[in-house]
Amino acid sequence: MDKVGIGLVGCGTVGSGLVRNLPEANRLLQQRLGVGLEIRAIAVRDPSKKRENLPVQPVADWKSVVSNPSVQIVVELLGGTTESLEVAKAAVAAGKPLVTANKALLAERGAELIPLAQKARVPIYFEASVAGGIPVLKALREGLVANQLLGLQGIINGTCNYILSRMAEEGSDFSSALQQAKELGYAEADDRLDVDGIDAAHKAAILCLLAYGFLPPFPKVPVEGIRNLSAQDVSFARQLGYAIKLLAVVRPVGPERVEVRVSPTLIPARHPMASVHGVFNAVGLVGNLSGPVQFTGRGAGPDATSSALLADLGEAARHLQDKSPGPVLPSGGEKIRLIEPGDSVGRFYVRFEVRDQPGVLAQIAGIFGAEKIGIS
Repeated sequence: MDKVGIGLVGCGTVGSGLVRNLPEANRLLQQRLGVGLEIRAIAVRDPSKKRENLPVQPVADWKSVVSNPSVQIVVELLGGTTESLEVAKAAVAAGKPLVTANKALLAERGAELIPLAQKARVPIYFEASVAGGIPVLKALREGLVANQLLGLQGIINGTCNYILSRMAEEGSDFSSALQQAKELGYAEADDRLDVDGIDAAHKAAILCLLAYGFLPPFPKVPVEGIRNLSAQDVSFARQLGYAIKLLAVVRPVGPERVEVRVSPTLIPARHPMASVHGVFNAVGLVGNLSGPVQFTGRGAGPDATSSALLADLGEAARHLQDKSPGPVLPSGGEKIRLIEPGDSVGRFYVRFEVRDQPGVLAQIAGIFGAEKIGIS
């Protein structure tokens, strides 16, 4: 069997995991899909850095990987949105399918990249960009394709979920839980993407694209992270019968309007998502035919991400061998718009620090009442 040639651009933690898992995965892909994969070129920023068990000698020039005649599929694993966009555009221009785990690229530059790929009829595979080992994008593209989606919500950042789990289970404050996450390798030294909700917002934008054919303008997506949560908030939530989770929400709210947001959310303790702990992820959705569906699993890490990358590579290789066009992104979202943040309707938790004196609560209740906001 002739193997399909792969070119890797970027070989850090995720890329190394892909290289490590490929031999065993290849055996399964050959049995189940009738395709085989072979890494034929790798580009990294520092080829002199010691790396073990690479099948080929890495180079610094990613353009040589994309243009390599033996490379039929380009895998972009650089991260970021600048150089990665150049790699993606070059792959599209060369007519080579692109596989990526880069959620920032798709969420922030997808409006530029996707039309180019569609015009060139070059498929982009990005299962690994959302929720790691949970095949939620494939479920949206295939298993639930006949459903009208009534809404999605997800715990889609393992770092934040780990921190919130430690705060709930051990009574830790935010800083201590964050430091523990860094020591265990669950959080980066620069924790802003995770802790401030940006990573989850990238994934929410991609879920919106698959669910409704609409990629929201990323700067307009309301995002609130967990940095300002206190141990007291977590304790109060538990006393009220709730768990706090960083939740991404994507839902239609009217004709041609959707809400996409990321924020800490109080979830009833009896809800299945309240039982998702540590670095695990969960995505729940409701289809008009399927009813409620929930996926739970490892959302990050080299093995979980490799699972999604290898599934995409197997699908891309089969499409190449069959000379089929590959997956099609949903259409019909051209008229959809985001709602304004002030138009979001829901229930909110508010904690006040006030002087313990008569009349304070009455004053607060009066302010809410004047704005027609009920208190419970």
